[in-house]
Amino acid sequence: VFSKEKNISSKKIKKNTSFIFISDVHLGSNNENHLLKIISNIKKHKFDFILIGGDLIDSSSFPINTLSHFKDFNCPIYFVTGNHEYYIKNSNEIITSLNQYNIQHISNNSNVIDDINLIGIDDNTSKEKQLNIIKNNLSHSKFNLLLIHKPSIWEEVSEHIDLMLSGHTHNGQIFPFNYFVRVQFKYKYNIYNHKNSTLYVSSGSGPWGPKMRLGTLNEVILFNLFIK
Repeated sequence: VFSKEKNISSKKIKKNTSFIFISDVHLGSNNENHLLKIISNIKKHKFDFILIGGDLIDSSSFPINTLSHFKDFNCPIYFVTGNHEYYIKNSNEIITSLNQYNIQHISNNSNVIDDINLIGIDDNTSKEKQLNIIKNNLSHSKFNLLLIHKPSIWEEVSEHIDLMLSGHTHNGQIFPFNYFVRVQFKYKYNIYNHKNSTLYVSSGSGPWGPKMRLGTLNEVILFNLFIK
C-alpha cells in the first residue's frame, strides 16, 4: 500500500487541517491482513479525521468484527457507500452496523467539521437526487468537501464544491484495462482542477477481483488543507 500526500490551500480554511482518504478497500475480496497493512500505513501520519469513499466491503462472508481495527483511531471516521456494498446480502444491516466500529455513515447529508462542510452521497442515489442533495447541503462560507464514490458529477458541481473525493475506477487496476476505464470515466485517476475546484480520484486502497495490479498501485492519501 503506497502513501501519498496532497496539499490544497483555501481562503475558507481558518486553521490548517489534515485528513486521510481511502476508497475501494474491498474487504471480502481482500482479507484482514490487507486491512492491517492499510491501518498501519494510516498510523504513520498525523491527521484530524478519516474519509472512506465506498466499496469498503464487497462480501457478506467477510467477518464484520474485523472492522474493530478502526477503533484504534481516536478521531472521527466518515463513510459513504459504493456500489459493492449493495451487492452483498443484508447490505442495510451491515451498513447500519458500521457505527459500532467507529465509522460514521454520512448518508446523503452533511456534517460540519470546523471550517469544512463535509457532504456525503451514497452510491445508490440517482444523479438528479445527488445534485439536489448537494445543492441543499452547500455552505457559502465553509470549505465544501464532497465525498462520493464515482467521479461522475464533478463538472455539474465544480462551481460550488471546493474538493470532491472519489474512487471506483481503480485507475483500471491492470494494464491495459485503464484505457477502457478512461472511456467510461473522463476523470480516471489523480488530481484535476477547474477554477477553484479540485477533484481527486483514488486508484483505491485494495484490488477488486484478481488480487493483483499492473501499472497501478493501492494507495492511502493524506490531504493537507492550508490557509490561503
